Amino acid sequence: MTLNYEEEGEVKIPVDCEGLAKEVIEAALDYAECPYEAEVNLLLTTDEEIHQMNKEHRGIDRPTDVLSFPMVEYEEAGQFDFLEDQYDCFHPETGELLLGDIVISKDRVIAQAEEYGHEIKREYAFLIAHSMLHLFGYDHMEEEERKTMERMQNEILNALNIVR
Repeated sequence: MTLNYEEEGEVKIPVDCEGLAKEVIEAALDYAECPYEAEVNLLLTTDEEIHQMNKEHRGIDRPTDVLSFPMVEYEEAGQFDFLEDQYDCFHPETGELLLGDIVISKDRVIAQAEEYGHEIKREYAFLIAHSMLHLFGYDHMEEEERKTMERMQNEILNALNIVR
């Protein structure tokens, strides 16, 4: 698994962000039974930057905690079988599945951890698990989808013993 990690802004999250991201991404890949090695891009940024991205890409004029930009368009969420013939979904040099980009607001991680009464580590890991499910094609527009994603996020984090 390749993680392309980048961090911008002055705010620091008091955990090993890159190391924890790798753990959660690996756990999510294992949970989803992804049959491929994968590549993920992760950017940790500020509320101001994610606000701009949210406005530009989603038409929502406010900051958010996490944005996900999947590179794969799934026929069915979490089903990787059809990718065998989709050569443009794989890195030409490494052969890794190009899953997509995750952008996280460091400001939101810290604020939401306090708001929800759990550790910063848990909030950060949760946002990565949540975003990975989006990179696997899952969504939460309908109530059943939301419940499914919530259950899956908890199972990924529980496997890492990252609990509330």
